[in-house]
Amino acid sequence: MAFNFYMPDIGEGVVEGEIVGWKVKEGDTVKLDQPIVEVMTDKATVELPSPRAGKIVKINFKDGDICPVGKVLVVIEEDGASAAPPSDKPAAKPTDKPADKPAAKPADKPAAKPAGAPPATARAPQPAVASVASASSSGAIQVVDATVSRQRVLATPATRRLARQLGVEIGNVTPTGKHGRVTTDDVRSFGSGGADLPTATFPVATNGGAAAARPAYAPIAIARGGPDEEERIPLRGMRKRIAEAMARSKQTAAHFTYVEEVDMTELVAVRERARARAAERGVKLQYLPFIVKAVVSGLKKWPQLNASLDETTQEIVRKKYYHIGIATQGPQGLVVTVVRNADQRSIFDISREIERLAESVRNGTATREDLTGSTFTITSLGKLGGVLATPIINLPEVAIVGVHKIEERPAVRNGQIVARHLMNLSISVDHRLADGWDGAMFIQDVKSLLEDPTTMFMEMV
Repeated sequence: MAFNFYMPDIGEGVVEGEIVGWKVKEGDTVKLDQPIVEVMTDKATVELPSPRAGKIVKINFKDGDICPVGKVLVVIEEDGASAAPPSDKPAAKPTDKPADKPAAKPADKPAAKPAGAPPATARAPQPAVASVASASSSGAIQVVDATVSRQRVLATPATRRLARQLGVEIGNVTPTGKHGRVTTDDVRSFGSGGADLPTATFPVATNGGAAAARPAYAPIAIARGGPDEEERIPLRGMRKRIAEAMARSKQTAAHFTYVEEVDMTELVAVRERARARAAERGVKLQYLPFIVKAVVSGLKKWPQLNASLDETTQEIVRKKYYHIGIATQGPQGLVVTVVRNADQRSIFDISREIERLAESVRNGTATREDLTGSTFTITSLGKLGGVLATPIINLPEVAIVGVHKIEERPAVRNGQIVARHLMNLSISVDHRLADGWDGAMFIQDVKSLLEDPTTMFMEMV
């Protein structure tokens, strides 16, 4: 018989996934637990195994499509069972239970659900009723009119934020996007009473404390050239996730950047002396582990930079653990790997972990734990680091440090011009949660530790 494989709830808060690529096609025979599709969510990219052995009868979502949790992803004809040809019409009550089971609910059951009833599970969606449970933008469950809602509101984080900024209850917005998704245009139209808006306005605080309006422009359509004049590549997968994350950070956090020059001459000498001992332990010692240690020490003195803003409760959450994110370039784009509990690790141990994480990104074996949960991020291009950058904050963090190339340059010391190994550090800080003083003093503390490594080792716990 035909088995409907619903898009599973891959992680907490995940309501949809993007189909990165199918590993099977209609008509293929699959084994139990054989990987059949790669799906990307806001949390991670995962391979979904086949829950049954059998034949792929129908694939409902193609590469690049967004599949909501609870929708039928693929239909599998189980081995040893005959199945009716798949129909494009959705079944009234999808279920993967055997047909000979007694019906769970009589036909004359009242349509309305009580407000206190739990929401339906993703694997057994219920038919439309007079009132249904719907997730609000804050994650709470509410009861709303079924004519303008559904059991699970599908919308990107940017769309949900826009709804909050415009004072729109997203559960009441009629979706026009693919697969019932609420789009930013839907929210703008709803917020204006149904009129089409070429732009939206976001409330921002003025010096007097009143709300002013800042325009957010509609997407720009690019004129098409000839087939030999341009190449069009679908924005999907990792590149799309990066685009969404960077845009969300710039639209949400109030960025400011501070830059300082650091004399790395003493640390260059320390690293050179330590390289042989590191090699004996199988460690390729770079400068980044020293910078991680200096950053952790600075964060302990300036805890507002090791924090995040809980927008649902309007609370600043200061973290008492130090999971340092390292921006890492992978085959599919830039990701942030996480050195967990960096305050409890040695220089050599941090070096090993950074190398392990970089290798896992290159090989595509990084786990969700490797890529989530950072409290502060460092981005470095090593020798290609340039002179200055204004890195974008990795939300929901408060700040990010950019590490630039170490270069031998002339410097004045004791009235003499001498050659020194100099490097610039830049920090971008969310001005909503920290001030210029905080960012500057943090960098000054990091600078003093890097310029005198003996004090760094004294600071280590």
